[in-house]
Amino acid sequence: MRQTWRWFGPKDLVSVDDMMQAGVEGVVSALHHVRTGAVWSPEDIARRQGEIARMTDGAPSGLKWEVVESLPMSEDIKKQKGDWKAHIAAYKQSLANLAAAGIEVVCYNVMPVLDWTRTDLAYRLANGATCMRFDLIDFAAFDIHILERPGASEDFPEEVVGEAGRRFAGMSDARRSELARNAVFGLPGAAENFTLEDVRRHLAEYAGLSGETLRAHLVDFLSEVGPVAQKLGVRMCCHPDDPPFPLLGLPRVMSTEADYRTVMEAVDIPANGITLCSGSLGSRPDNDLPGMMERLGDRVHFLHLRNVRRESGAVMGSFYEAEHLGGGTDMVALIAAVLRQERKRRAAGRTDVSIPMRPDHGQDILDDHKRKTQPGYPSIGRLKGLAELRGIMTALDHPVEGLSR
Repeated sequence: MRQTWRWFGPKDLVSVDDMMQAGVEGVVSALHHVRTGAVWSPEDIARRQGEIARMTDGAPSGLKWEVVESLPMSEDIKKQKGDWKAHIAAYKQSLANLAAAGIEVVCYNVMPVLDWTRTDLAYRLANGATCMRFDLIDFAAFDIHILERPGASEDFPEEVVGEAGRRFAGMSDARRSELARNAVFGLPGAAENFTLEDVRRHLAEYAGLSGETLRAHLVDFLSEVGPVAQKLGVRMCCHPDDPPFPLLGLPRVMSTEADYRTVMEAVDIPANGITLCSGSLGSRPDNDLPGMMERLGDRVHFLHLRNVRRESGAVMGSFYEAEHLGGGTDMVALIAAVLRQERKRRAAGRTDVSIPMRPDHGQDILDDHKRKTQPGYPSIGRLKGLAELRGIMTALDHPVEGLSR
């Protein structure tokens, strides 16, 4: 397993030096400043590679940009409206430019409008650590009473609607504003930042678009882009929905093992692969992460190893980002399945034996509280997670024990 670390670029408050001291082997990054649908130029790609290759004092870091997360699938492509054909052409050119620069793994997602959704970005735990949380009642309050989406109350259980109304009535103006900001929060340096009006406009454009249609558009996209990636030697990997259930009246099509199997079979080439995110998929109680790795592992090109603590047994429910070994996913069993897959690849003579993984998200602990980094991406919290995952990897792959065999 290739140990990588997500880096948002020069504005990231976690530096290349920090990554070096964490002992990572490669870097996951993206050109967030480039407008979605535009070509990633060779010059921009080379600039980011150069930034990763240098420490603060100019000394070589020895690190390389190994995984793109993400090269966005535009809203026009998802809806097959507007400039979607031009955006697909630009996507192909971006893949060619990335391949020419030696980058072989590209993560993307098909979530409409918002890449991920949380209601709290610094939820305090009993030990003083903070983390991201999705509170279903708070989200319903946002959807029904702040966004005022038509028909929103029909998408939640009756008891959730009632509790959301009571909670909203008791919220201060400051909390209502904070909740609205959190629900539409984006990545640092991103070219697009949504307001509530932007969200309403996008939702209107998706009106009437079913899950079946969105999945068909994804397959059309992969039918165009996948063969290009295959020829270039690029492995594309779709990130699951986060959270993995419908929100805002929008369809979700990559939330379960069945979803992934359908899309993998529809465009059945090695370049069409999976980002197995144990946190996103683990937010649903009916997703078996170790089993998914066993059954779909030959198409898993990238791993996000994180854990969540579900607060109910419902498919649509509240959860928070747990410690990497402390949530609902059996991380030991999952990593054992990954190591078995890597041995299969080695025996088959595959060149992509070592699957890149990163310790996705992390709780803010210790000095993380002073840095105020991107929510979910603290330095010490992720370092703790990486150390825990590294320990499991080392123990399971040790010749004395061989526990994963």
